[in-house]
Amino acid sequence: MAAVNGPSARETKRLQTRERLMGAAVAEFKRAGMAEADVAAIVAAAGVAHGTFFFHFPTKEHVLLELENREEDRMAKQFGRFLAKNHDLEAALTEAVRLVLSLERRLGVLLFKDFLALHFSQTRPTSEDGGDHSLVVLLADRIEQARVLGELDPEVNPMNSAVFFLLCLYALAITTNDPMRAELLKDLVKRTLRSVAAGA
Repeated sequence: MAAVNGPSARETKRLQTRERLMGAAVAEFKRAGMAEADVAAIVAAAGVAHGTFFFHFPTKEHVLLELENREEDRMAKQFGRFLAKNHDLEAALTEAVRLVLSLERRLGVLLFKDFLALHFSQTRPTSEDGGDHSLVVLLADRIEQARVLGELDPEVNPMNSAVFFLLCLYALAITTNDPMRAELLKDLVKRTLRSVAAGA
C-alpha cells in the first residue's frame, strides 16, 4: 500500500506564514478596526516582509472574509450539535442569539462590527466557495422541520424566516447595548415565533 504524502515543507511553511499573518491581522483589527488597521504593524508582528501580506491576502477585506468563514464554520458546528438534541424552535432561536453574542465577546466590539458589516458590503470580496452562510441554512432547516410537523403556518418560507431573524439579530447586536439589547433580543425571539406560528 502506498503511503499518503503530507504537505511539503514549502507548503507547511506557507501555511504557517499565513496563520501568523492571520493572527497578527486579527489582533490589529481588534485594536484599530479594519479600516484603520496598519499593514506595517501586521507584517512586523508576523515577522514577514511587507509584500508577503498581499501575497496571502490581496486586501484587508480578504482577511476578514477568511475570519468570517472560520467563525461561521465554528458557529455552525456548535449550532448543529445543539439542534441534534431536538430542541424546540424557541430554544434554537435563543441559541442562535447566544452564538452571535459570544462571537462579539471573542472578537471585541470594533472587529465584530467589521465582521457583520462585511455581510452587507458592496465591496465584499467574492467567496471562494460561493455557498450560503451555514448558520442561515441550519436555522432554515430547523424552521422547515417545525413547519412540516404542523407547528408553524404552512405558508412560512423557512429560508426567508431565517434570513429575517438573523438580519434583525445582527442589526440589534451592533446598534444596542445591555440592558436594552437583552430585552430587545428576547422580544425578537418572541415576535419571530409569533410571526411564523400556525394560525398567525
